[in-house]
Amino acid sequence: MTTRKSHHYKIILSGGGTGGHIYPAIAIANELKSRYPEAEFLFVGAKDRMEMEKVPQAGYAIKGLWITGIQRALTLKNIAFPFKLASSLYNAYKIVNKFKPDVAIGTGGFASGPLLQMANLKGVPTLVQEQNSYPGITNKLLAKRANKICVAYDGLERFFPKEKLIKTGNPVRQDLLDVSQNGEEAQKFFNLKKDKKTLLVLGGSLGAKAINELIESKQDYFKSNNIQVIWQCGKLYAERFEKYNATEDIQVHTFLNRMDLAYAAADVIISRAGASSVSELCIVGKPVVFIPSPYVAEDHQTKNAEAVVSKNAALSIPQNKLEEVFEAQFSALLNSAEQQAELSQNIKQLALTNATKAIVDEVEKLLKK
Repeated sequence: MTTRKSHHYKIILSGGGTGGHIYPAIAIANELKSRYPEAEFLFVGAKDRMEMEKVPQAGYAIKGLWITGIQRALTLKNIAFPFKLASSLYNAYKIVNKFKPDVAIGTGGFASGPLLQMANLKGVPTLVQEQNSYPGITNKLLAKRANKICVAYDGLERFFPKEKLIKTGNPVRQDLLDVSQNGEEAQKFFNLKKDKKTLLVLGGSLGAKAINELIESKQDYFKSNNIQVIWQCGKLYAERFEKYNATEDIQVHTFLNRMDLAYAAADVIISRAGASSVSELCIVGKPVVFIPSPYVAEDHQTKNAEAVVSKNAALSIPQNKLEEVFEAQFSALLNSAEQQAELSQNIKQLALTNATKAIVDEVEKLLKK
């Protein structure tokens, strides 16, 4: 990466609640830092959320706001929301006033709303990065005053001003760009058998209960179909499912530290349909069966999956239909080399590999104004 002429820019970023908001913000900061080593960075997150741990681990300062999302169901938690919002707006104003950023970047999550609203109020240029095919409430509100909106899917002009949209894709790890080169290393790393198909199961860093219970219930099916399983069960479910490590051809991992090798090893992948996961899977280019979470805001995982399925680039099974249709659909895929090749080819065509650089190019334009 070419380093730009030294500038002591001040850049403020906000995104959090989940890894899908945090890691894009960190990737953007890293790219900006490589271009402007003298720049000063500050993150703003929600207190008690994972960004308060992950951002300092990445080497950046962070301040926390007392903010949570409003609950869609009637709950006592909503009583505190107006007070949290007022507190967060006030503290976000103080942060912006003191830090005096040259640009503010929001990647979604609770804290990005108050932070970017206050940045707009102070006349700071703002950029919103929307990862999903169906935006949440926060980014819809922020879009009205944002200078630029970077998106990963077509059709977002339904929600955002068309003249502000730039299709960049979502930031992804660069070590995934050509995992096909790592097949032999992956076989050795996971101690896999060459005469068996390998299924990679991903449920996110915390884990997905429905996916974990599906894999638990289908062990005889996998055995009879000569399938070995790399099963990432997640932090919340490690204690419950780690006992299956004793089962032949099934290995359970709380986390997968070498995702590049996990992807390289896989013949077929089962995954949730969070925006970051979808973006990575497009780059990896393996046959995918999405099982979207039905419990996320605006049911955006289902919409993310549908955007890929509509291009004949993946399969998707609703969580409430798993018992009825999983074996039939998975067996049909497993037994059709033609379908596997078609899905792989089509999903690879959806990949946007230079997303981080493209987003930072847009940030640069705002800085130079």
